[in-house]
Parts: sequence; C-alpha cells; structure tokens
Amino acid sequence: MPQLGLLPRKAWVALLSQILRPPHAACPRAVRFHSQVSRTESSRLLQQGLQVAEAVLTSQLKPNQEKSNFIIKTPKGTRDLSPQQMVVREKILDTVVSCFKRHGAKGLDTPAFELKETLTEKYGEESVLIYDLKDQGGELLSLRYDLTVPFARYLAMNKVKKMKCYHVGKVWRRESPTIAQGRYREFCQCDFDIAGQFDPMIPDAECLKIMCEILSGLQLGDFLIKVNDRRIVDAMFAACGVPESKFRAICSSIDKLDKMSWKDVRHEMVTKKSLAPEVADRIGDYVQRHGGVSLVEQLFQDPRLSQNKQVLEGLGDLKLLFEYLTLFGIAEKISFDLSLARGLDYYTGVIYEAVLLQTPNQAGKDSLSMGSVAAGGRYDGLVGMFDPKGHKVPCVGLSIGVERIFSIVEQRMKVFGEKVRTTETQVFVATPQKNFLQERLKLIAELWDAGIKAELLYKNNPKLLTQLHYCENMGIPLVVIIGEQEMKEGVIKLRSVASREEVAIKREHLVGEIHKRLSDS
Repeated sequence: MPQLGLLPRKAWVALLSQILRPPHAACPRAVRFHSQVSRTESSRLLQQGLQVAEAVLTSQLKPNQEKSNFIIKTPKGTRDLSPQQMVVREKILDTVVSCFKRHGAKGLDTPAFELKETLTEKYGEESVLIYDLKDQGGELLSLRYDLTVPFARYLAMNKVKKMKCYHVGKVWRRESPTIAQGRYREFCQCDFDIAGQFDPMIPDAECLKIMCEILSGLQLGDFLIKVNDRRIVDAMFAACGVPESKFRAICSSIDKLDKMSWKDVRHEMVTKKSLAPEVADRIGDYVQRHGGVSLVEQLFQDPRLSQNKQVLEGLGDLKLLFEYLTLFGIAEKISFDLSLARGLDYYTGVIYEAVLLQTPNQAGKDSLSMGSVAAGGRYDGLVGMFDPKGHKVPCVGLSIGVERIFSIVEQRMKVFGEKVRTTETQVFVATPQKNFLQERLKLIAELWDAGIKAELLYKNNPKLLTQLHYCENMGIPLVVIIGEQEMKEGVIKLRSVASREEVAIKREHLVGEIHKRLSDS
C-alpha cells in the first residue's frame, strides 16, 4: 500500500469531509436512508477521521524529526584512531609486547565481557564504574573492567597453578573521561602477570624491571616508580585509628593523592567518609613520607607500626625487594612511598605505580608529574575467590597505560613536527606508457610472491608524474619502471625516490637487488 503524502490539516479536513459526505441519492429510498443519519453521528465520524489523519501525520513526521536531531559522533569517552595514529599505537604496543616476550611470557586472551558475578566485589568503590549489559538469554553480563580479574578467573577455571603470560585488550569504565590526559571510557591495557608459588620478591622485582625497560624504551622522559605494600597500608590505618570497616574507603581516598592535594584528600575523608579529624591527621603524618631503603629501616623502629606482624612482613619483603632492584640496576628509579594505596580490593602485598616526571618537550622547565602510566602489584587471594575449594594461586603483575602513553607520544610528535608513514610499502610499480597494465600486474605479482611490500595505481594508463608524486607523498623508497624499451632489453628500471637515480637491472636479478637495497637502508 503506498504511503500517504504529507498534507496540511485543512487539506485533511476537506478530504475527510468529502469521504464522509453521502453520495447523491439515486432513489427516494437512498435519500430517506441518508436523512436518518444524525448530525451527531457525522460529527463523531469526522472527529475519528481527524484523529486517524493526525496519527498518520505524526508517524510520517517523527522519523524525519529524529533524523534531523541525530548527530554523527563517537560515544562519550571513546574515539576513532586515524591511520597515522594507528602507526604510533602499533609501535607502542610492539615495544611493550616485545619486552613481555623477552621475559618469557606467553600470550593470552579472554572475552570482552564476563558474567556480572565474576566482576562484582573485586574493585571496591570502583565497582560502580562497571558497564552492565542487558540480560542476554538468562545471563547477567558486564564488560570487563580490567584484565586482572579475567586472568584470575581463567587460572581458577582451568586449574592452572603456574603461568607467566601477557594479555592485551580493551577494557571499559563508566567514569568521567579526561581526553587531554589520556583517560577514556574505552581503552587498551597491556598486562604482564606471573602466577605460581615462588621465593619471595623475585617475580615482583622482575615486574618492576619490565616497567623500567618499557618506559625507557618508549623514551617518554624521566620517570619514577612508587612502591608500597598493602599490609603496611592496612596496618598504618589500624595504628592511626581507622575502623576496619572503613579501610577500603579510606584507601580509595589516599589513592587520589596523585591527583589531589593532601588538604583535599583529608577533607574528603573527614566530610564524606566520616573519619575523625585527628585520625586523618595521624594518617597525614605517614602518607607524606617517601624514600628508599632508609625509610624501610625507619619504619622498623616506628612505635606504632613495629608491633604489627603484617607490617614487619611487608617491610621485610620491601627490604629484600630493594636488594634485587639494586642487582637489576634500577634501584634509583624506585621510591618507597607511603601515599601509594592502590584502591582496588584484590591487592594483598607489594603495590607499585609509575609516574612520568618530565616529558621530552618540557626540557628546561621544572619537573612536572604527568600522572600514572603503569601500575600493578601482588594479588595472592584473587584466584581463590573463584576456586570452589578456595585454593589460592599467588600472583603478581603489572599493567601498562597505553592510552596515556599514546597521548604523550602524540603531543611530543606535534611539538617536534614528526611525520608518520601510514604504510610499509617498499616498492612502487610504475610505467611511463599506455597499455602496460598487464605487465605491471605480472611484475607486482612477482614482487608480492618474493615477500616484497609493493603497490601500484588502480588505473589502466596513469601518468608517470602522478605515480612518482604518489611515491614521494607516501614515503615509498623505491620505484620499478617498466615500458616498451625495458621490455625490448629485458630489463627493469630501479629508481631511488630520494636521490632520483635510476639503474637498469636484469629482470631475473630484480628481486635480489631490491632485497639488497632494503637491507642496506
């Protein structure tokens, strides 16, 4: 049935009036029948007709109105990545993953969403940031918040007791995004984890060594890795008078000290979390202290903390950790910082977080903290939360903040005007003459089969100048040129785009010559 066109209200009234008008009577009986229809009935029919007409009009107008209000954009806290950005991102990921593999890690992947029950009660106050999905066939699901909990679920489900692996994937958090600082609702994480029962602090020290290697390799500027221990944090809270029921809430507040001043954090603890002011002040005496092994030794003598068994265990582990870090040659990059709390509930021992102090484009300026770019710690109880018998698998790991690193690298490239090649094409197949498409296709097939990255223009008869300009714009280093003269002589011209020098190469030697030039460059 064809759709009715849009008509003004008056037009609908006129039309319906004509529809409801009785036909001219053809006989006295018809006239008498029509006269029996009351004016009230006619009015009622007219009103119903108008209602139908308005409904039709509304149904026709609504899609057009919705379409006019629709704005094409990415959802809040997400973004597209252009080909230029993808090149930068892939280089970052390659640096990170290469380091993971150098340390013997295997690859792992898990679903983008998990059963909601898998993720609940693992993140403390941050659980409100989990994205819940609609009921799908009887399963309550949520998008993964990080890669650590899915890894622990994998270990428990497959009864794995020992594993060293890396995991790269997207995660989702329903927080207020800060695009300028590389904070998004959808972002990529790169995790490295060691699961299993080993001697104390050896795996933990390797995780910190990996952090240093990656941040140094990415050339982001000066950085510092803060370390602490959740056992020390909890004992500190207890010694200062924090009720045990408030430990995680206060821990979450302390974790904001890298973004907020102590004054603001204290205000939050006292006013929003109902902590006694004198307790907050006692906490302040500790969380503003940082140093190295000397601070560890001082806390061994602290009258409030030294009586606590967990504190002594934590301090003992940190002392051993610093010994290993010294052997690895990275102790000067590590700071024992009592303000580091790591708000996630699953941490049980050593925790750490890397911050940038100065980016390359800030040379000559005062050091300025750029925020956390990597973090991690020990979570010995998380796997046991999924195991039916509660069997624990000790774990320690780290996560690299790819998005923030990416933002910093982008800023640096803008400052220094660095350009990015979006393709890896090594050779371009060109011709100066018409009707040479078939020869170009044969030649490029030879190059592809030899493992050479090659391109041509998708035109039958492209102009030579157009082809050469394309090579210059795309940064392609070599051009092979085939024409009538080359066909007669059994050679191919090999042109350097940078120097514009051309040499004739026997066709059977072309692949070998290209490989030689590419290896020399």
